[in-house]
Amino acid sequence: MADLDKLDRAILKVLRRNARISNVQLAAEVGLSPSACLRRVQILEEVGTIRGYTALVAGARDAHVVIVRISLEKQTEEALNRFEADVLKHPEIRECYLMTGEEDYLLRVEANGAGDYERIHKEVLSRLPGVSRINSSFAIRSVLSAAS
Repeated sequence: MADLDKLDRAILKVLRRNARISNVQLAAEVGLSPSACLRRVQILEEVGTIRGYTALVAGARDAHVVIVRISLEKQTEEALNRFEADVLKHPEIRECYLMTGEEDYLLRVEANGAGDYERIHKEVLSRLPGVSRINSSFAIRSVLSAAS
């Protein structure tokens, strides 16, 4: 991203805010003609700066966010792959990050209150392959999120 100029950065800023914006609107916001803007977006896609577009789906209205730190028994490639493959099977786990530091993974889980999280802890998290320790924290409120 170091090779991006001022216009490329402006395009990315607008697209992060609204990836569904029309090319004509995007061009107007960044001060380019629609054809020049489209060409730049296509180049950003081709070189992999823009890797895709996605929909951010809201969680359940009453969902509580729980940040979960997971330590594994082993950190072998096989153990990491097994854990990651199993995480993908559980829709309650909304995000998963391989981490440096004390814990191996950081998860963002959505639960419908403490009782539902207890179920997720017992039936999902504690059964993930290779888990040796689970440390959970309920979020009080969101200050900044990817959807912001």
